[in-house]
Amino acid sequence: MELDLKKVSLDAYDTGGELTLTQEETAETIVPDYCPDIARIIETDGKVYLHSRELRDGKAELSGTVRVTVLYTPDGESGVRTLEFAIPFTAESDGRALPGCQHLTAETETEFLEARMLNPRKIFTHCKLVTHITGYQRKPLVFCADTEAEPGLQVEKRQENQHAILLTHIAEKDFTFTEEMNLSPGREGAAELLTSQVSSTVTETKIVGSKLIFKGVFSISLLYRDNNGGCSSAASELSFSQIMEVEGAVEGSAASLQLQLTGTDLQIDGDDPEGRQIAVTLYLHATALLREEQELTLLSDLYSTAYDMTYEAAPLSITSFCENLTRRQTLREVLEIGVVAESILALSAKCGTVSVSREGGMAVLRAGVTVRAMYLDEGGVPLVAERSIDAGCQLELPEDCRVTARAICSEEVQGTLGDRGIEVRFPVDFHVEAAARVKKVCVSAAKLDTENTKDLGGAPSLVLRCIGRQESAWDLAKKYNTTIAAILSANQLEEEGEIPQDQMLLIPRKRA
Repeated sequence: MELDLKKVSLDAYDTGGELTLTQEETAETIVPDYCPDIARIIETDGKVYLHSRELRDGKAELSGTVRVTVLYTPDGESGVRTLEFAIPFTAESDGRALPGCQHLTAETETEFLEARMLNPRKIFTHCKLVTHITGYQRKPLVFCADTEAEPGLQVEKRQENQHAILLTHIAEKDFTFTEEMNLSPGREGAAELLTSQVSSTVTETKIVGSKLIFKGVFSISLLYRDNNGGCSSAASELSFSQIMEVEGAVEGSAASLQLQLTGTDLQIDGDDPEGRQIAVTLYLHATALLREEQELTLLSDLYSTAYDMTYEAAPLSITSFCENLTRRQTLREVLEIGVVAESILALSAKCGTVSVSREGGMAVLRAGVTVRAMYLDEGGVPLVAERSIDAGCQLELPEDCRVTARAICSEEVQGTLGDRGIEVRFPVDFHVEAAARVKKVCVSAAKLDTENTKDLGGAPSLVLRCIGRQESAWDLAKKYNTTIAAILSANQLEEEGEIPQDQMLLIPRKRA
């Protein structure tokens, strides 16, 4: 006869695949007629905006643009000019690379970007893009938790408690942020914006009913041509708050947010004649992953002391540990420039891919950080200095956990001129997600041969032996066709934890 097992099914998502796509894009750009000829390119910067992301039959398709900004010195003129243009791109995975996935997260970054002058009216741009994609599929966690058998069947069951962390909801939202950025009173007003940098940090998440509320800060830095014809820089932090629908989410669930810029629009406010107000409009795509902690009961083993039993067992992979944390590393370095600098125009720091290694019980995270400084030499000529710096931190995490991390510099880079060059100071934040899975075996079906009782003829009614180092009371009871309760009673013990490892035990057999 088939035993009636209590099956549990919990809605959840699981990772269906992870991909890294690389591609190269090139473009030739004509300098518009209203711009002066290029004498020398000072620096090139690029922002990546993802506009669409789709999943079709396991294939990921993404499209976006690289917004390139080229700063240059004009021919026959002083000062700095800017040239902006967009390079469109698409990224596609191989067919069926993400089978069964319903959601994806994607992030594209420039690994390499360079612009060079072909002639005073034309430039050539070459960039290498790296896209990281993770697909998520709906995969309910199905297992047997218990069985209810009649006392006459003499069924013994073993149940295990297991802590589990389930990815229960994936929510997405596009939103627009609009705010005014005010230049500090001690700075010149802006006549033209040259370059800008925008980064985001989520500082708080909270679930209230069917809403996810998340708050954070946008850090914005600008390089602009001021009203006197010189170059100035400014930075500001703008707070934001958003609400996202997460129907069915449990209050207390942990939410991790990924914010991705899909576009930016920064302009000098036309109503401000002094150019001290900057109208900031940011377009973003937010993805929220919600995880819920649960305590599960798994039916891991069965046997009967009266009848022969056959059963099927299925492997079960469960996320038992998941933690999101941030660690900050503050760096201080000197960019040697080899000339006498008059002033610093702009400073930036860009973090590369984070590598993870193990050293003993510690997880070691390392990332290369490219620090760039634009400055004026004593003759007023704009120059750029660049240096790669190593940043790292150590975390005490379980050895068997999977660690993913990204590094960002979300605050303004501070710099001062010194005898050796430009001393820079800035923090690098490592945003880390660590997760560990355990593999369990769970009973999925069981059958009893109730037509015949067990043949225990000739078997001794009592066994005397010690419990082995790798054995449990359950192992002994199952092996000798008895119960844990019978072993405890025969040895005048009250609890399983009192069973000694180095003493002989009386193990009575239970006959049908």
